[in-house]
Amino acid sequence: MKSAILVLVCLGASAASAQESALAADFRGEGTRFKESCGSFKIGPCAELLFTDHPLHLAVGSLAPQNGFGVGPAFVTHWTPNETWRINLDMDAVATSNQSWRAGAYLTAVLIRRPKIVPVPGGSASAKKKTVAIEEQPVFHAYAQSTSLNKLNFFGLGPSTHDTARAFYGMRETIAGGNVVYPLIKGLNLSLVGEANGRFVDLRGDPGQTSPSIEQIYTNATAPGLAKQPGFAQFGEGVRVRPSLIGDHLRLNYFVGYQQYIAGDSTYSFQRFTADLSHQIPLYGTTRSLLPLDFNGPDDCSTDASVHKCPSISRNLEGSINLQFLVTESYTGAGHVVPFYFQPTLGGSDINGVSSLPSYQDYRFRGPNLMLLHGDIEHSLPGRFSALGMILMAETGKVALTHSDLDFSHMAHSYAAGLTLRAGGFPQIKLLFAFGGHEGHHTIAAVDTSLLGGSPRPIM
Repeated sequence: MKSAILVLVCLGASAASAQESALAADFRGEGTRFKESCGSFKIGPCAELLFTDHPLHLAVGSLAPQNGFGVGPAFVTHWTPNETWRINLDMDAVATSNQSWRAGAYLTAVLIRRPKIVPVPGGSASAKKKTVAIEEQPVFHAYAQSTSLNKLNFFGLGPSTHDTARAFYGMRETIAGGNVVYPLIKGLNLSLVGEANGRFVDLRGDPGQTSPSIEQIYTNATAPGLAKQPGFAQFGEGVRVRPSLIGDHLRLNYFVGYQQYIAGDSTYSFQRFTADLSHQIPLYGTTRSLLPLDFNGPDDCSTDASVHKCPSISRNLEGSINLQFLVTESYTGAGHVVPFYFQPTLGGSDINGVSSLPSYQDYRFRGPNLMLLHGDIEHSLPGRFSALGMILMAETGKVALTHSDLDFSHMAHSYAAGLTLRAGGFPQIKLLFAFGGHEGHHTIAAVDTSLLGGSPRPIM
């Protein structure tokens, strides 16, 4: 793989010599950096270049649980057509050892709104300079992504299923569309969020596993959508609030949204409400926010919309207490159902790699309605070991087939402890040992699919 990257970089540098465009200059610069670091066997700088540099680097990350660790090429480029817009383009493709894969292209456009300069009355040279905070900018994303997963679990619907009812299936989903994040109120860090997507799903059986293939023990009545997967037009609207309160001792990340899934076969059309209320309590003034940066694509680790540089390594102690309340409720008309492959799950990690009730098997509980309470404390190690962190986690939650059953009774519980590997301040790799549920323990190892503050990929 290293040889392949070297060939690509050299070819790009050779092509660049004919005409020094901005992209050609990027290729030439990366070729120079590659020779200086990897050619001289400087392990740290070479690894940083291979996994974060642009225009080319290696894309790595975990696909959906049980589908392996993906590796492949990524291409990242930027251009500035004028003083108002910053345009970023990401493209990547990764494959895993079980022949699952993901490929996508992601375009990000940032509208630069420059603050007005207001002169200080009196014009005194001794007047105090006003501190200017970084203002969020309107961001527009367009993307096309296709993912094929060869091993997914299904245990049935609702909170009372048994782990012995496991079946396997495979799925391919293609998502094409876009979203916008438009800041409105600076003090509250409040933004409006909108999205429009086309979603196309194709299911298949998965024989030859330790449990039956899904069509052998389930029907369209017990697994809605198993017999037919129509195309969906999916729209969404929401409000996001991210203020920093009490002198930056409390950081909120609240999102409330509503989605409409309109199927080619109206039987499967439904609507969904989501409220995700997250709280970060920094333990130190040097603790950085771990929120993804809207102005990046998933393969981009720039720290500013106009400065294409990855986060620097910090020796500072960082740590925080994190609390979350998540509720999701689905609504259907008479005679309509939510396809099982669009129903959220609890247990292990979900199809997007998000951990929840990790002591249970992946995708263990599935239902159209879900509630989760999460708490953790994550802390970096001191000094030269600051790239490593420790995490302790506790969660409780449940899924429900009806709205009336979504309450705080008979909730499942899970606890976890583990390590994180930080890069640029972001916990990029997590290794968790989870326990406390009623079905044993579970070990989870996962690599974030977005690079060091890159924006999330489209949610499957």
